[in-house]
Parts: sequence; C-alpha cells; structure tokens
Amino acid sequence: MAIPRVLRSVLHELVRDGQLAEEAVRELASGEADLSGEELESILLETYQVPPFSVLLAKAAAFGMPAFNAAHFRVTERTFERLDKDFCTENGVLPIGSFGRHIVVVIGDPFNTGLLERIQEQLRSPAYPMLGLPADIAAFLEKEGEVRRPEGFSDVMESLNIDIDQTPDEDKLEEDDLENESSPVVQLANRIIEDAYFSGGSDIHIEPFENEARVRVRVDGVLQEKLRVPPRVVASLMARLKVMSNLDIAEKRLPQDGRIVYKQFNRKGIDVDLRISTIPLNYGEGSVMRLLDKQKSTLPLPALGFSEENLALYRGLITRPYGMILHCGPTGSGKSMTLYSALNEINDPGKNIRTAEDPIEYTLEGLCQVQMHRQIGLTFASALRSFLRQDPDIILVGEIRDRETAQIAVEAALTGHMLFSTLHTNDAPSTISRLTEMGIEPFMISSSIVCVCAQRLLRRVCKTCRMMADPEGREAELLDRAIDWSGSIPKAKEGGCPACGGIGYKGRVGIHELMPTSEELVKGINGEFETAKIKRIAVRNSMITLHQDSMLKVKEGITTIEEAVANVPPDIEDLRQIQAAETLEEAMAL
Repeated sequence: MAIPRVLRSVLHELVRDGQLAEEAVRELASGEADLSGEELESILLETYQVPPFSVLLAKAAAFGMPAFNAAHFRVTERTFERLDKDFCTENGVLPIGSFGRHIVVVIGDPFNTGLLERIQEQLRSPAYPMLGLPADIAAFLEKEGEVRRPEGFSDVMESLNIDIDQTPDEDKLEEDDLENESSPVVQLANRIIEDAYFSGGSDIHIEPFENEARVRVRVDGVLQEKLRVPPRVVASLMARLKVMSNLDIAEKRLPQDGRIVYKQFNRKGIDVDLRISTIPLNYGEGSVMRLLDKQKSTLPLPALGFSEENLALYRGLITRPYGMILHCGPTGSGKSMTLYSALNEINDPGKNIRTAEDPIEYTLEGLCQVQMHRQIGLTFASALRSFLRQDPDIILVGEIRDRETAQIAVEAALTGHMLFSTLHTNDAPSTISRLTEMGIEPFMISSSIVCVCAQRLLRRVCKTCRMMADPEGREAELLDRAIDWSGSIPKAKEGGCPACGGIGYKGRVGIHELMPTSEELVKGINGEFETAKIKRIAVRNSMITLHQDSMLKVKEGITTIEEAVANVPPDIEDLRQIQAAETLEEAMAL
C-alpha cells in the first residue's frame, strides 16, 4: 500500500467533504512508492487543487485535533508570555491561549509527536494542541504585538485648556467634572493609564513642579517622560484619581494609599488594577501608581533568565519538603514573578499553599492568597501566625520587614514547612548579615535556609537592530576576569528602530545569584563570618555571582555590557583565584 492508514483517513475526509473524487484516491493508492505526509499534501494542493484550509480540516479530523482558523486570532503583547517567541519560531508553534494550567498551542505538523513533549517540558504544564497551516503560524510569528494603542494626548489636552479657562480655581470643580465620562479630566486620567498599559509600563509617576507637572512611565526599568501639563490640570487629575481609588479628595496634607480597579472605568476590556500612593510635595500633590495586570499570567521558570546550571539547581531546591528560600534584590528586580513561577511549578492538589501578600499581584489557581491590611492589624507576622494553624505545606510571605516576621518565618521553616519570602539586600551573601542584624540567631539561620537567590532585571538588546562588535578597552578585561571568555558582543543601535521604539532595547531578562547551603556555608554562618568570607565560601561551592551571570548574558547576545555594568558592579575580588585555591582555608586567606 502506497499510502499509510492515517493519510488514507485524510483522503476519505476530503472525499466526504466533496473536495476530492474517489477516482483521485484510487490514483494515489496505485502508486508504488510510499508517500509521506508532506508529499501527499503537496500533490493535493498542486495536482488536485484542493484548498489549503480544506486539507487542514481533513488532517485535523483524521488526527482527532481541532483545526485553527487564523481569521479569528491576532497577536498581542501577551501572546508569547508563557512560551518564549524564539522557541516558538524555532519549532513552528503558536500559543493562542490558556485555561487553568493548560496552554493551547497551534502546530503545523501532526506527525511531530516529540514537539508537544518539548513544549510541556518547557512549561511544566499540559499543552492542548490544535492543527494549523504552517504558513499561518509563520505569518503570526513574524508579527509584533498588534494592540490598539491610545491616540496620544493632544485632543484631551486641547479640551483641558478650554476647561481651565472656564475654571480658574480647582476648588470649584463640579462633581460631574470628576464623574462624567466625557469630562476632559476623566479622559486624561484614562488616557494616561491606557498609554502606560499598552506601552508595557510598570509604574506611572505624576510629579508637580512650580510652572508645570510631568507624567512619566517606567518601561523596562527606565522612566520615560510622556506628558507635561499645567499645575491646575494636575490638581484636577489628582482629584479624579482619588475618586477612582476611593480616597479622601479634601485631604491634601497627608499621604494616602489606595487601589484603582480600572475595569470599572473603561469599556475596552482592560483588566488592570493600580496601586496608588499619593504624597504632598512642595508644589502640590503627586502620586505613583503601580500597574498590576490581572490578565498577565506567570512565566515558566525557563523564561526568567536562569542559566541551565542555576535552573536545574533551583528546580531541585524548591521541591524540598521544608526550609526557607529567600529572594533578595531592590524593588522591581523581578522577585515576585520568580516566586509566583516557582509556586506555579510546585502547585498541585496534594499541597496546601498559603500566601500573605501586599498587594496580591497575580491570582493563581489553587493558592489561598491573603491581602495584608496593616490598618486593622493584618500584617505579615499576624498572617504567618495564623497560617501555622491552617495545616500548610508551603507558605509565601511577601516580604520579611522586621524581626517578628523573620523570627516566625525561621520557626516555620524549622517545623516542617517550606517557606518562600523576599528581603531587601544587595546580594545573596549579605542576606545572612541582614538576618543577623534582625536578631535571628546564626544557628537558626543556618538550620532553616535552603537557598538565597539574589536577582536583577537587565534590558534585552533589541533583536531587530542590535549590532555585534569586538569588546573595546576595559570591556575585554571585564569579560575575561568574570567568565574567562572573549569574542564579539552585542551593542545597542543609537536611535534604535521601530521595533524597539527608538530605544535600542526591548524587554527584560533576569540575572541570578543562587547561594544554596552547604556544609562549609553552615560552618561559616555559625562562626559568624563576615559577608566577604561567606561570599568566598559560596563561590568555592560553584555560586555564579550576579556580575558573572550578567556577563554570561552579554556572551549569549541577550544584553549589552553597558546595561550589565550599569545594574551590577563588577566583583571586587578576582574570583578565579578563589576558585583555583586548593583548600577552603587557602581561599579564606586570600
């Protein structure tokens, strides 16, 4: 038989749909050589003029898979959040959605059975396949996010200028001006939020000065100025934001904190919350709003930037039955995303996971999450005490801020619970001294800690316009000393390109310093070694420092050496000497 059974099923589906005659099937079956799927499809399209979508429907029916209709799908900025675009392009995969822990992917070759396994290994979650035309998949993979962006601010500002002339005193604002959807102030507030949302911003800064006020948005860790407005406009804008967040409009002398559920104020389906903090400044009230995208899902651990060694090590550590894993770094370094991704990976119905957060940034299925309310006494410490009476297996505490929380966290880790939390320190070794300063006994620290992970976020150099060049001056010395390597490195193009908005960078990637405990490290902690010696022990135990990991990202062409050095200073000591030392005592004496 010249045609395998599954391909004969494809032919019979085409006959049943009236797209192919029985005589054509007999002609194809009479051939002597066996036909592959690609050969048969080529014959159907070229010789028998069967429409491509009809062939797709027949193949989908034969393989028991739903067919993908490209007419009903568009690429957005969130399409490749869970599955990396480079992986998708390399393997001809298009992620189109998710339900629960499942991700829906479109594939073009139903015979490639190993592809689904690779996708599920990448995500650590089940994949639900659909069958699509390879040409459609390739076309979508070439597109950038097709999102409807705001129209700018000119029309709203024009309306506001007229409004200011009519209302010289901000105290005379009518209630309708702050509630009516057609009011210029309401439109301006919405436009600012939507512009930040579509540009991928994480924070909105509204800052009044003597003669004008500016609106800035933090995108990929860098503040970008979006707008300058007259002072009276800011007063009206702040009043509108207070209405949206249920804050006291009359109180302008004290800081206030609130939350805006933006879904209530727009008809565009933008489901984002904003955590707003207002503060009185010398020229009026200002505010900072953190965007919390409720539609944004967690990323799989491989997409966070872990090196292969660190990823394998971290995956093993988070499955420990008890202990404490701490993530450290400044605000905006990706600690929360890493913790959520870790919890998502180890989450299963057989475990009770409790989280105490301020605020709850992402809602994960299967997790019992608690929002902190310090005004009524619900703090991290009180929530953690309550969790210990709730039969937990895994606990996440948003941040260890004080001695009480640290003490309870350590006790929880010592009594059979796996505890995740964050701490504000510069690197992994200094976390030990920070806990000691909080009053935690060294022997309790060494007994409870499983791992400390320090991290930062570096901007990715734009793949479209990046340039490769040989390192110059001190660049070669930095690469050689950190990772013992030399070669061409990426450079950001001045002025960028349309794909990166003229910046030269697009997106961010994490760098990590993973310090697991070891016998030598436990001795060092119990001996109250200084931070420098703790770091030497960790390096001797194969820890990759933040600076080294940043240089590895440069070597891999992910970021530039300027971006790496701007975020993480080079290591003071020559780590090669420490690694080459024959004994720990010799390394300590360096």
